[in-house]
Amino acid sequence: MTEAQYRQGSTGSEDGYTRACALSDLPPGEGAIGVEVEGEPVAIIRAGGDLYALRDACSHAEVALSEGEIYDHTVECWLHGSCFDLRTGNPTGPPATEPVATYRVKIEGDGVFVSLG
Repeated sequence: MTEAQYRQGSTGSEDGYTRACALSDLPPGEGAIGVEVEGEPVAIIRAGGDLYALRDACSHAEVALSEGEIYDHTVECWLHGSCFDLRTGNPTGPPATEPVATYRVKIEGDGVFVSLG
């Protein structure tokens, strides 16, 4: 996904959260979308009934994790198969050895908000 294809989040708020997307933008069940929040690529991922947000770039190859497979609180990079824990961003499978940043998420109405801080 190119930078131009990312959905744009709205401007920041007083509590440090920025609206990233609508809850209805996410695929039903488990799935992900790529958004841009304050200039950062962010993957919003629904898995196991919860929402997660992490930097939408594999630490091994810098490709969009939002295009990877989601299972067992894990996202698998589509290019080389690196796996990351959605809760911590830590790699759980090679070839990645560095974690990806995770972000706090909250839902207000139909809005999904992310804090990069």
